[in-house]
Amino acid sequence: MRAPFRRSTLAALRGFESSSAAITILPSAADYRRTLLEKIASATQRICIVALYLQQDEAGQEILDALYAAKAARPNLDIVVLVDWFRAQRGLIGAGKQAGNSAWYQAQNLEHDQEVPIYGVPVQTRELFGVLHLKGSIIDDCVLYTGASINNVYLHKLNKYRLDRYQLLENKALADSFQRLVTQEILPSDAVHRLDLPSPPASRSIRGEIRQFRQRLKRASYDINEGVRENGEFRLIPLLGIGSKNPLSKVLCDLIAATQHQLTLCTPYFNMPLSVKREINRALKRGVKIDIIIGDKTANDFFIPPEEPFKVISALPYLYEISLRRFMQKHQTAVARHRLNIHLWKDGDNTYHLKGLWADERYTLLTGNNLNPRAFQLDLENAVLIDDPKSEWLTPRAEEIALLMRNTHRVGKFDELDTLSEYPMGVRTFLRRVSRVRVERLLYRIL
Repeated sequence: MRAPFRRSTLAALRGFESSSAAITILPSAADYRRTLLEKIASATQRICIVALYLQQDEAGQEILDALYAAKAARPNLDIVVLVDWFRAQRGLIGAGKQAGNSAWYQAQNLEHDQEVPIYGVPVQTRELFGVLHLKGSIIDDCVLYTGASINNVYLHKLNKYRLDRYQLLENKALADSFQRLVTQEILPSDAVHRLDLPSPPASRSIRGEIRQFRQRLKRASYDINEGVRENGEFRLIPLLGIGSKNPLSKVLCDLIAATQHQLTLCTPYFNMPLSVKREINRALKRGVKIDIIIGDKTANDFFIPPEEPFKVISALPYLYEISLRRFMQKHQTAVARHRLNIHLWKDGDNTYHLKGLWADERYTLLTGNNLNPRAFQLDLENAVLIDDPKSEWLTPRAEEIALLMRNTHRVGKFDELDTLSEYPMGVRTFLRRVSRVRVERLLYRIL
């Protein structure tokens, strides 16, 4: 009786009526970069770029130059950029002491006559315990939805790329809803400050404001007054979530619980919350066929080749592989029967950043949510749920899944995955140490 109950909760969600033709799937990071630049150049009303970070590199410079050029060409154009507060003020992990991207933002501001405000958004008092993980940039009446941030690898500016999903959603009501969240719930906060201006406040000095901001975000939601409940038509449903038991996390579990035939999941970091594992277990028991697309550990963005010096961050891909091996071992019967299919993605030295969910032939979830405890409890996350009750969008949907599967291979048995004894010495030593002091469980919760 669980599935019908969960399906009724999905039916109660309000969303914006649309047509399947209003969604365009871009096939690659390079296509997304070109489209983003074209959209910025042709914008006439508003541009709101939202990303975890805007990096000081060739791709970042290209995007920022395009924003300044658009503002110079059309001074009345409303432009704003949102990035994570902490991520923008530190250097790259493992790269030593660096000024961070905020110093570059300030230098760029001094070089131009126009202003492109760049705001830092803190969702927790420390980066370790929560970041701005919102997705979806607004350009006029279009929402460009992707898990990608802005740098060379995410936008395939040079030789390497990081695989993600890239959708263009042409829907004014959805774009307005995304914009109102920024202008009404985020920018007015005393915790949010411009990073392109000199001397932003120290993080320590605004801890109280950050805590108040986080509490307000827990009560926030997208404005769906123009939306409708399930009515048999194609709809786009925006979702927001932060903190434990948030609405987005609940919908994710509801989607799995409502699936009757086929479920496909993507995650770059295999570390699923207990609530998700429980729903997957129940789905397997009722006969649902489940495909999970995951990056090979060498395609993880934290992977460091064994010949390079060990860094603690480089142990993460191995932790995720250990978690995957345990999961497969528990479900080996379902794997052997092809009821559970684990697909590992690898394409040279490129990296993998896919997230999302496809439930039966009806629901498709676009999200930056990594389906891990951090996403369910710490970060500020969002999603767009595509409800397709008439199966109008099956062909583009199937084409995207096939594209994402292109560089994968199916893992037939859990013992095809490496074990601790096969890991590099530095990784083995570190993982044994954290296991002895029982830190491993904490790491799974916050990473």
